[in-house]
Amino acid sequence: MKSQIHENNLKTINKMSKTMKTIQLVALVTLFIGFTSCSNDDDNTIPLLEIESETISNLYAPQTGGQGQPVSGAFAKFDFATGLTTTSDTDWDIAFRGTSIIINGGVTLGTTDEPNRTAEAAVYIANGTMVSVTDVDTSLFIQDSDTGYAIASGSDNGWYNYAGAPSHLITPIPGKILVFKTHNGLYAKVEILSYYENAPASPDAFVDATPYYTFNYVYQPNIDETTF
Repeated sequence: MKSQIHENNLKTINKMSKTMKTIQLVALVTLFIGFTSCSNDDDNTIPLLEIESETISNLYAPQTGGQGQPVSGAFAKFDFATGLTTTSDTDWDIAFRGTSIIINGGVTLGTTDEPNRTAEAAVYIANGTMVSVTDVDTSLFIQDSDTGYAIASGSDNGWYNYAGAPSHLITPIPGKILVFKTHNGLYAKVEILSYYENAPASPDAFVDATPYYTFNYVYQPNIDETTF
């Protein structure tokens, strides 16, 4: 009788041991699946590219004509993604000629040597500093048109002031930050620092050569990111 009881107890203990091992195995498998799932989620997260901040010095953008004469001359085209001027007909964001700045979006004004717009770039002018302008307001963007450039020409209309006689200086308007949507739908902001070669602190329109643009820019290289 005692032998029978002992045998039954052993069977019960063995069953309990198997049950505990099964529970432990299920718990370990569940934990492993959860860890693998989290790891896969982490692996699928694409890290953001670093926002780029650069200074461009002495971008030369001459024009012929003006002063009542027809304006002509090739625009100096610039691509934020590369940080370089380009001769590409399509891969450019902004372009300079004299005091005019155009974008690769909208339509041409119809001036001689003006490049065709091939993309959907746009721009607006924000009031502030490079530090304070941290977000893109996509509702403010406008494009070039056949009646005028999105960055308006003329003194105090867009990015610069023309002092007239006697100094005849062209100077960037403080607190005007140009915010761009690029030709491929990303974003950049620009602060123009100088229109004169080597960006002299006290330019002399009769001595210092023009037009040589010096500007700071910040480029957001990540898709759908609207902060700088």
